[in-house]
Amino acid sequence: MTFLKIGLVVLTLGLASSFAFAASTDEALSKTQKKAVENVVRELLLKKEPDLVIKAAQEMQRRTEKEDSAKAQTAITKNKKEIFHDPLSPVAGNKKGDVTIVEFFDYTCGYCKVVQKNTKELLKKDGKLRIVFKEYPILGTTSMNASKAALASVKQGKYLAFHEALMDAKGRLTEKNISRTAEDIGLDIDKLKKDMESKEVKDALEANRKLGKKIGARGTPSFVIGDKLYPGALPVDQMKELIAKEREALKK
Repeated sequence: MTFLKIGLVVLTLGLASSFAFAASTDEALSKTQKKAVENVVRELLLKKEPDLVIKAAQEMQRRTEKEDSAKAQTAITKNKKEIFHDPLSPVAGNKKGDVTIVEFFDYTCGYCKVVQKNTKELLKKDGKLRIVFKEYPILGTTSMNASKAALASVKQGKYLAFHEALMDAKGRLTEKNISRTAEDIGLDIDKLKKDMESKEVKDALEANRKLGKKIGARGTPSFVIGDKLYPGALPVDQMKELIAKEREALKK
């Protein structure tokens, strides 16, 4: 097995990926293109080199992830004010903390609910930590309404309590239990509903949507720590490690 062979397979898979993308945007593969890709893959498999295809696919994935990480880092650097200091984004913890974690989340995301336990633990034990909440409702109408209600609760001074209650809610989130949760923590429901449709709330959600797209936050949860994007449900130990690394970097 040679690096040249792997390079050729990476190129082939790259072309296949490009063709697939074109098809997904209503540019259907031509019969010639489809046959060309199939022939190359079939030839490799007939030569009993499926491991070559797998390794090439892994190499292609590694390159893609590296490119995505670099793009995210550039976008974060260019949009630091909107990410870390947007007045429309609620903040918890030490507002003058030395390290900030920015979380893009959705209330109907199961992984976000798991991570909520981690952030609560970190806030409780780390007095220098600051967390910025980016409402990022990407999973449907209920997600959107939950985020609108949460942002509207800021005007009643109960955002963090409402946020945690929504995250801790058991079962599937519905319009009914969003309202019930709001009532349980003492929110004025009539005022909440009115504020949900305010320009401020709509502007905050639109700003988060655009920002998430810029930095490559394709799913929830996604975290920004320092100048890097970390997608997925980070274990608490990894979060602690990243916080420690960021503090070390700040000393230099």
